[in-house]
Amino acid sequence: MNRPVLEKNLKLSRRDFIVGSAAIAGGGLALGMRVPFDAAHADTSASANQVNIWVAIKPDDTCVIRIARSEMGQGTLTGLAQLVAEELECDWSKVTTEGVTPGQNLAAKRAWGEMGTGGSRGIRTSQDYVRRGGAAARIMLMQAAANQWNVAASELTFSKGVISHAASNRSVRYGQVAAAAAQLTPPDPKSITLKDPKNWTIAGQPLKRLDTADKLDGSKIFAIDLKLPGMLCAAIKDCPVYGGKLTSFDESKVLVMPGVKKVVRVKDTAVAVVADTWWRAKKALDALPIVWDEGPNAAASSATIAEMLKDGLGASTTNGDRHNGDALKAIAEAPKKVEAVYSTPFLAHAPMEMMNCTVKLSADRADAWVPTQNLEASLAALSETSGIPLNKCEIHRHDLGGGFGRRGGTQDYVHQAVEIAKSFPDTPIKLIWSREEDQAHDFYRPISQCRLSAGLDNDGNLVGLHVRISGQSINALLNQKGIVGGRDMRQLQGYYETPGDAQLGYDVPNLLIEYVMRNSHVPVGPWRGVNTNQNAVYMECFMDEVARAAGKDALEFRRALMKNHPKHLAVLNAAAEKGDWGKPLPPGIHRGLAQFMGYGSYSAAVSEVSVSPQGKLKVHRIVLAVNCGHMVNPGQIEAQAQGSVAYGLTAALYGEMPVDKGRMTNLNFDTYEIMRLAEMPKVEVVLVPTYDFWGGVGEPTICVVTPSVMNAIYAATGKPVRSLPLKNVKLV
Repeated sequence: MNRPVLEKNLKLSRRDFIVGSAAIAGGGLALGMRVPFDAAHADTSASANQVNIWVAIKPDDTCVIRIARSEMGQGTLTGLAQLVAEELECDWSKVTTEGVTPGQNLAAKRAWGEMGTGGSRGIRTSQDYVRRGGAAARIMLMQAAANQWNVAASELTFSKGVISHAASNRSVRYGQVAAAAAQLTPPDPKSITLKDPKNWTIAGQPLKRLDTADKLDGSKIFAIDLKLPGMLCAAIKDCPVYGGKLTSFDESKVLVMPGVKKVVRVKDTAVAVVADTWWRAKKALDALPIVWDEGPNAAASSATIAEMLKDGLGASTTNGDRHNGDALKAIAEAPKKVEAVYSTPFLAHAPMEMMNCTVKLSADRADAWVPTQNLEASLAALSETSGIPLNKCEIHRHDLGGGFGRRGGTQDYVHQAVEIAKSFPDTPIKLIWSREEDQAHDFYRPISQCRLSAGLDNDGNLVGLHVRISGQSINALLNQKGIVGGRDMRQLQGYYETPGDAQLGYDVPNLLIEYVMRNSHVPVGPWRGVNTNQNAVYMECFMDEVARAAGKDALEFRRALMKNHPKHLAVLNAAAEKGDWGKPLPPGIHRGLAQFMGYGSYSAAVSEVSVSPQGKLKVHRIVLAVNCGHMVNPGQIEAQAQGSVAYGLTAALYGEMPVDKGRMTNLNFDTYEIMRLAEMPKVEVVLVPTYDFWGGVGEPTICVVTPSVMNAIYAATGKPVRSLPLKNVKLV
């Protein structure tokens, strides 16, 4: 296979390119670079003057702000535009946005930095350089005005896209000096002093999103909707058992069907049918006689995987740990001991828009239209599989119809589309996975079991805590470099001692937290919230069990362990206050709480539930408190927190992907259930920002939803819930 080429005589593999895309290119902004924007892709800037790579301004003062991250409903596009506009001091009513493509970024020597959108990093890892880009553009516009009037730039003021000189009573609009500003040498980004967030007027405000109008009126074109001249459509089936292969197929049975063009073997494991419409391709694929070699994994089941995980709970060696004091000794000598085993299942991402990718290959050009969370990874996949150099490839951006981590580094659907397109040169081929294929060939949230034990002294104080997780490793499959010395600390997310990203919010005199790697044949990957979701369930539900064994209130028991964790404690207190912790409840209603940290942010929740005499659960109310440090758009933070309840509660109530005969089951929404609107509780969000750090928003609050509900069930029934989903648990 031909390897991608970045520059003449420089060969770069897809892996090297992806690794290189993980860090912002040296030099950061490259503010003075003139980046070519073709009119077909960037209609909004066709008549605009590019001040720098982040800002182009039209004569009518429309400010085009360029966005290098993906938008999948989380509001990153609007938040980044607010940050640039804040420093630019333009008129927000005249702001529009334009997506940067990875091909443009590559041509500009990655001036826009890395283009991944995941881990709730879309804003927090790019906020500094995009703000400097906006500030630099403002400085250049002011200098252009100063030059025009032959005055010092320090004599000028600016507001909402207008530059004024009070001494001469003159003013000029940004659009009138943009062309002149574009000719100036940009300032050194490091020399720029950014605004104090406490003085923000555009950022920090709950402004309406910029990406909703076309979604509401139906004019939005998602990648799955794309239509190109001469386009053909493909449907695909991969071996239903991971690790199996495609043995044979009888294409003669379907080539005579209406619209069918060709049957294509896709590497060693899959087969696709190409037709003039996707439905015809799918119907032919359903009728295609296929023989699979299911391989040795065909005997695997949920039961065999559970036994493998159970074995890990008693293993003599571990693959990651946190060790303070002597927890085993402290627990063994404690007057009272508590022990429990919890489990969480595989979960599918189930985005509304299934995996899809449209590819057109020519002799020396490759184009793909793809919904992706990692534009550069998609570009690398297109180049590697097509054999066409990177600088002759392009990914055309689309907003995503859901991502949740599925569309990040795992570019399997892009590779498949390119393989199929090889059989149809100069013809656009749109591959769409069926819902069943999307469910059967995911990179699922890791399955795991966790055994916890605690020791209490005679006063009910926690003197020792031992946590052992046995589960699958994301890094083992997707990022081997993340496993250092055989240790995979990623799986202990939320249990870290080091402050910053996912620190455990409790001080225990003797603490041992272990991870034992046990990988099944089922592939796993990041799922919105990743390991904080499982780890919060284990820690926070067990904390309630230990508090009850100590004879103490769940809130007060936690507070005693959080004296050295003020930010954890602050959100817990905020949730407890807003959630009326300790106040009387109507008959049959019970409360539970939880707190945890992930993605640099602190979250807590109080849930109110009832359990009927027949065991039917109803979640009435959830109060969420979050501290993400700085707030770029409070309205969107609240919306993301509310959305996390819908996503997290769906998983808690119904989510599971069982394995039978080596294959995944629950392949559509009739069995992979989604929470109904009538089941959605009242959600109240409390924002408690401290304005001293940059945390994530899209994922942190999910992790506290499930344990707070489980703890409320415990309060209602007197029995702890230790496995998910709740639909499988007999509550009374």
